[in-house]
Amino acid sequence: MNIEDFFKNSEILFDKLINYGFIKSGDSYLLSKDILNHTFKLNIEISKPKNIDIKVYDLSFDEEYNNYKIDSQTGEFVNTIRSQIQEELDHIKNNCTKQTLFNTKQANRIANLIKNKYHQDPEFIWEKYKGYGIFRDLTNHKWYALIMNILKNKIATGDEEVEILNVKLDELEIKELLTKKGFYQAYHMNKKKWISIILDDTLKDNEIMTYITNSHDLITHKK
Repeated sequence: MNIEDFFKNSEILFDKLINYGFIKSGDSYLLSKDILNHTFKLNIEISKPKNIDIKVYDLSFDEEYNNYKIDSQTGEFVNTIRSQIQEELDHIKNNCTKQTLFNTKQANRIANLIKNKYHQDPEFIWEKYKGYGIFRDLTNHKWYALIMNILKNKIATGDEEVEILNVKLDELEIKELLTKKGFYQAYHMNKKKWISIILDDTLKDNEIMTYITNSHDLITHKK
């Protein structure tokens, strides 16, 4: 059970959490329910943007039960606990979220802006890299943008997962942009012709769209 990945490519609809049965407390939403014939209690806490905390309590001993978190723990009982947690999470996801193309809000906004301008959705062409979406010209089929989810340490310092955008630009423009915040040497692309832009709101959407337009113009020879 990988809780960290549970809400990937989905947007939590916090107003629907209330309708589902969650109680709002500050910036968190809390759900508490009895399981296993009222012998255990399952507490689920969700906070913005996508943080989730799960605790299970053994009501007979009034203490937290953690065996379900230990991979080496097997058997019918612990698997029943895991199954009930998974079932509840699936219900929450089905009723309180909507599917998104990418994990971060900015990546999804950029994908929508590209669709509005070029009438294109991203193509997910790799089975191994499900979060990698490419955008290519409808006429010559050349790529002009690629959104990827990677570990930040691939381009900078940090172990968290981030989403980046690769675009094709003039070499002189790339050299200048690499001195500015939010721009990195192209990940997995020709570093002289492509550049990576982090999609964490360091840059405004309209500025990013300018570079996407420049990239599209380059591959369609409009410059």
